[in-house]
Amino acid sequence: MMQLLRELPPVHELQKSNRFTSLVEKLSIPDSQVTKIIQAEIDYLREELLAGNVPIEKPNKLTFTEYIWNNTEEKVLKFKQDRLIRVINGTGTVLHTNLGRARLSEEAITHVVSVASNYSNLEYKISEGKRGSRHDILEELLTEVTGAEAAMVVNNNAAAVYLVLRALAKDKEVIVSRGQLVEIGGSFRVSSIMSESDAELVEVGTTNKTHLYDYQNAISEKTAMILKVHTSNFKTIGFTETVATEELVELKRKNSHLIFYEDLGSGSLYDFRNEGIGEEPVVRGVIESGVDLVSFSGDKLLGGPQAGIIVGKKEYIEKLKSHQLARVLRVDKMTFAGLEKTLRSYLSSQDLVEQLPTVRDIIKTDQQIYEQANDFCVQLKKYSELYHLQVLADTSQVGGGTMPGVKLPTYIVTINHKNISTPELARILRTGTPAIVTRIKEDKIIIDFRTVTKKEMPELIESFISLSGMDD
Repeated sequence: MMQLLRELPPVHELQKSNRFTSLVEKLSIPDSQVTKIIQAEIDYLREELLAGNVPIEKPNKLTFTEYIWNNTEEKVLKFKQDRLIRVINGTGTVLHTNLGRARLSEEAITHVVSVASNYSNLEYKISEGKRGSRHDILEELLTEVTGAEAAMVVNNNAAAVYLVLRALAKDKEVIVSRGQLVEIGGSFRVSSIMSESDAELVEVGTTNKTHLYDYQNAISEKTAMILKVHTSNFKTIGFTETVATEELVELKRKNSHLIFYEDLGSGSLYDFRNEGIGEEPVVRGVIESGVDLVSFSGDKLLGGPQAGIIVGKKEYIEKLKSHQLARVLRVDKMTFAGLEKTLRSYLSSQDLVEQLPTVRDIIKTDQQIYEQANDFCVQLKKYSELYHLQVLADTSQVGGGTMPGVKLPTYIVTINHKNISTPELARILRTGTPAIVTRIKEDKIIIDFRTVTKKEMPELIESFISLSGMDD
């Protein structure tokens, strides 16, 4: 074994190789990065040899060198690849958290590119030639689409909740129903966020039932706020009862020192209830009911970039804007650009469904989806000896912790390849260019065309055609 260890080439010897120079020059990668990868490969080989493992056949200095170079070149190429890439979403989940949630509209994308590639008036009043505030950029649009007195934007809705509690209820009591102490993605809990904000949580009611008198009995001199959390990522059924927003507004009016804050989570500006989809409240309706503050996400049902949007009474919004955390939680120019065009879509006379991909995909009819699924099968008909394709009725979900229990009628295509196993086919599609993410059920690849656009269809079809000659 000691002889094999002596056969390992030193780093400086590999640095003199033409392959080293080629990697550095052709891929425009720092020589220090290539050296780091080479050193890691040599260290790995040394550890394997010391453990009694020989990862290559007929080991000698030549084969060790080739092994190191092959692995180094592979890792350098991987290092140069983009980490954030485009994905074709074949899962049917519209707001797929793992795949980036809402897709931006074409108008929003164009505006983001324009703002990102140039200087902008992010904090500059052009009309007056002096410094401005980024809070002013979208406030007018947000108040217009929601009916609120004032508005501001932070980097996500969890940040919005934290800012509201910290700025307006620090060291004071906040009353919330036990049934609304939700956990959101990544094991973040509303109760934990409240604790971090130094607001004192006062739980009322039970998991399944909370009555108005539970809130009434909990109000004390220390109470600063009533918090209602919209349970947008789960649904409780059976022996349940919650207190309506309107009842809590009336309770707040009788206790004028209180702030009534409702965290909507998903936050919709489009009334999907008119399409027979879910029971999600519309932000404007909640504001009109008399709630003091409302917060919601930008990248869920709204259909924009990640952001936390806070709308409501001007006196409270102004306090939030002036709080030190407002700077910590602020968003950048690209978020403002994407959100601006998204909001303008709601104020446009043009068809909102055609402008916003999220709204379009959620209300996409099963007939439209069937036509896409059928077209996919027709295009691959000549490869029927390799692919077994079947169009079936199924259901999609909205996703993103939104509209729990809502099933959207859809059509899927189930796929089997004669020579490639289902897990391997899923892997090949997932690691291809473009990456195609699918579902697997009953040993079949499933593609739900609700989340596949017409523009993506040629690429999707070509990806399957390119696999026609592959064997297992």
